[in-house]
Amino acid sequence: ELSVALYRHLLGLQESEGSLDQPAAGKDLNLLCCDIDPVLIERAQQCSPFPASMSFANLDIMDSSAREPLLRSYLGRFGRSTFDIGFCMSVTMWIHLNHGDSGLMEFLSFLSSLCEYLLIEPQPWKCYRAAARRLRKLGRNDFDHFRSLAINGDMAERITQILTKDCAMELVCCFGSTSWDRSLLLFKS
Repeated sequence: ELSVALYRHLLGLQESEGSLDQPAAGKDLNLLCCDIDPVLIERAQQCSPFPASMSFANLDIMDSSAREPLLRSYLGRFGRSTFDIGFCMSVTMWIHLNHGDSGLMEFLSFLSSLCEYLLIEPQPWKCYRAAARRLRKLGRNDFDHFRSLAINGDMAERITQILTKDCAMELVCCFGSTSWDRSLLLFKS
């Protein structure tokens, strides 16, 4: 739903505009939408009003042997080696919890090398604690890396530091916070 709403917004389409019978609505705008959850991807593929312009792929972005061929193939269809813009919405915490500080650094470095612009929505540290608490309530162990994360605290600030200092990106704009108290940050290579 977020991807379709974003697509409509980028094209200036109203909710009622653009459907399967209008496949040329965004012929110059193509989106690749990736998620680790195959059920979400299948549902998105079935419900997309823009199948000619929106591609959906089940992808663990941290698996370089899976991401490299998929992204190279997709970009190659358009004679490109990078994306104009990448959107990373509510993903950083899960990468961080499951792959640690080094995984977060690798992820941000990879995105910065792949996108001219990057819009990122980091989850605040309180979301990390809430996720760990939910796991414990289910009787499961903490996330493997939760207790050893040195990158913590103000996650929007920490991610901004990583992207600007380590990845040579420039913070273009902070669009404020979402209703979930998450910053929306736009970076440029």
